[in-house]
Amino acid sequence: MTMDRATLADFLRRSRERLQPQQVDLPAGPRRRTPGLRREELAQLAGVSADYVMRLEQARSSQPSTQLLAALARALRLTEDERDHLYLLAGHRPPEGPRAGHHIRPALIYLLDRLGDTPAQLITDLGDLLAQNSLAEALFGCVCTIEEQDRNIVWRWFTDPRVRAAYPPDDHDHLSRVRVADLRAAATHRGYDRPATALIERLEAASAEFTALWNRHEVAVRRNHHVRVVHPTVGLVEFDFEILQTQASDQRLRLFTPRPGSAGVEALELLRALGPETAHRSHR
Repeated sequence: MTMDRATLADFLRRSRERLQPQQVDLPAGPRRRTPGLRREELAQLAGVSADYVMRLEQARSSQPSTQLLAALARALRLTEDERDHLYLLAGHRPPEGPRAGHHIRPALIYLLDRLGDTPAQLITDLGDLLAQNSLAEALFGCVCTIEEQDRNIVWRWFTDPRVRAAYPPDDHDHLSRVRVADLRAAATHRGYDRPATALIERLEAASAEFTALWNRHEVAVRRNHHVRVVHPTVGLVEFDFEILQTQASDQRLRLFTPRPGSAGVEALELLRALGPETAHRSHR
C-alpha cells in the first residue's frame, strides 16, 4: 500500500483542529489563537515529538509506524472509521475489527429467518457452524445432535463420511483442498491464536488426508464458487455459493442460491414444502 502524504497531512491537521483541549483534559488557556489542539499538545498526548507532528502535517515525514498511528488515533479521539482512514492514508492495513466468537447478534438471527427462499448459514472464520435457517437445515440436515465442539465444517468434512456423502465423489478432492486452504488463511489472519491452533492440531491427529493437504501450504479465502449438493430426497442440486462478511471480523454468512430457471429452484421449493423435519427423516 502507498502512503498518501498530502491527504494524510490534511486529515491530521483537521482532526487536531476539531479536537478541543477540554475534550482531552487540557486547559484551554486565555490566549489561544489556534483552533483545537496545538501541535505541541497533540505530540504530548501521542508521546512523539512536536517536530515530527509538524513534519507529518507538512507532508514531509517518513512513513509512520502502526504503533505511532495507534498513538495518534488515541490522542485525537478518532472513531473506528476515522482510525481505519488514518491507517490507509499512511499506507498500512487497518487493525482487525472486533470479534464476536460464538455470540450471534439478534439482527443476524432475524436475517437468517427472513431468508426463507435461500439456504443460509452463519459460520465463524474457522468454520464453526453457529446457526442456519430452516431451508439450510432441510438441505444439509440438523446439527442439534452433534456436540458443539464438533460443529465445524472442516472437522466434519475430514471425520464424518456422512458429510461427504452429500457431495458428488468427483468433487471431494477439490472441496478438501478448498477447505484446508481457507482454514490456512483464517489461521494466519488470526496469528495462529489458541482456537485456530487447537483446531489444526485436532485435525492433524484425526486425519492423514488433512495433514497431507495442510503440509502443501495452499492458501485461498473462500468467497464464492459453484457447488453441487446431493440430497437424498431431491437429488443433485447445483448452487452458486457466496460468503458475505458480517460486522464481526470472525463471522461469515453463507448463501446457497440456485441459478434462475435451473432445477435447483424447483428442488428448493420442494424442500421448503417438505420442511426440515421431513428432510431429516430422509437423511436418517
